[in-house]
Amino acid sequence: MDTQTHVASSSDISDQRSLLTTFVLCGAAFMAMIDVFIVNVAFRRIGAEFPQASFADLSWILNGYTIVYAALLIPFGGLADKWGRKRAFLTGLTIFTLASVGCALSGAMWSLILSRVLQAAGAAMLTPSSLGLILTVLPAQKRAGAVKIWATTSALAAAVGPALGGVLAEYSWRWVFIINLPVGVIAGIAAALLIPTIQPASVSTRNLDLFGALLAAIAVGSLSLAVVGHEQSTTSQIIAYYVLAILTAAWLVRRILFHQAPIVDPDLFRVSTFTWANITIILFCTAFAAMFLSVAIWLQTVAGLSLIETGFAIVPGPVCVPIAAYFVQKFASTASPRVLVIVGNAIFAVAALSLAFMASIAPRYSIDIMPAWMLVGIGIGIAMPTMIGSASRDLPANMTATGSAVVNTSRQLGYVLGVALLVAVTGSLSLAPNQALHAFQTSWQLIALGAALSALTALGMRRTA
Repeated sequence: MDTQTHVASSSDISDQRSLLTTFVLCGAAFMAMIDVFIVNVAFRRIGAEFPQASFADLSWILNGYTIVYAALLIPFGGLADKWGRKRAFLTGLTIFTLASVGCALSGAMWSLILSRVLQAAGAAMLTPSSLGLILTVLPAQKRAGAVKIWATTSALAAAVGPALGGVLAEYSWRWVFIINLPVGVIAGIAAALLIPTIQPASVSTRNLDLFGALLAAIAVGSLSLAVVGHEQSTTSQIIAYYVLAILTAAWLVRRILFHQAPIVDPDLFRVSTFTWANITIILFCTAFAAMFLSVAIWLQTVAGLSLIETGFAIVPGPVCVPIAAYFVQKFASTASPRVLVIVGNAIFAVAALSLAFMASIAPRYSIDIMPAWMLVGIGIGIAMPTMIGSASRDLPANMTATGSAVVNTSRQLGYVLGVALLVAVTGSLSLAPNQALHAFQTSWQLIALGAALSALTALGMRRTA
């Protein structure tokens, strides 16, 4: 029996309410995104308060969040489609906000890691449901612009997060979590009042495939453990993680193809643009994650900037992302999505090669780093919103939350792979200047290759008539 009542349709929403609804949904997604960048900056301060914890223990503050978030996006996206997107959004927002308070109050490493895991679970529920609401609640003519705004929230979070994290961490690392409380409360109240409860007639009332959800979580989680756990795990453990990921992924694919009510409808992957966009997103986000972390490390270890200086030095690149996205929306909204993605990736690749070419053991930020870094932001601003918007644009209404969860899982897998590959190439944060120069030049060349491959796969993103 259907548990959700149709209260309103998207056509009932006024322009002013559409704007406020977009702001609330994107604001909540922004809160979940910025938390990742803030915690990265505060990482060393957290470690100083828990001196008994090893580096491997501390890494779970970051890795535990990433793994759980990536593992739960698809099952929670399916839950949102089944349970109701507004209900899932409010539940996820509540969990995330309360878990943030738990992080701030943690007096032991285990409680901090547990709270981070709960944060990830809340974020995994609110992220796909927020995009699903944009694609179903807003009037049709407002959706494309709202999706691009939603897609640029991660870039804005990357711009604001490091600087804000540096400032907050100067007082206490606990403030990086406390700040989520007022934002979460305000967003929750606004969402409850603004967002109508809509149950599209086409939404299935079938039971959620819980076993399929478990397989998805195990597959993504074990793959993430294999990639990020190379410093904490033995070779045999890493092999075991890969084997488990392959076996559960194969089982999941079989279940998706043949089960009566799979966690991910196979019809999703019959949408050509959706499939190619996800492949492109994985490659792109692998390059993006490696680039962001490499520049942050380069600024601190080679350029010799302080924590706060690094945070503000990072800002120009991400600031260029929403600016580029705005101009694309204003002047190139009718251009072919694959052309925009190819152009954006090409700019990204050129910028990465420029960083490699200009690198030296005595880098000058304003000459050797900032111009190429801003060019990276322009490329990302052109490519990323277009990829995400294209992936979800042609999906039927009853698959939007699940589809957006698949898209976001692709992004998270790319982020995990990018960080892991960067660490594998650089090897250590304590390198001699010449060794660091060679390692980062190699990293930026590989990042350029990743962006080029992303441009190549974008050829499959064809506009649907």
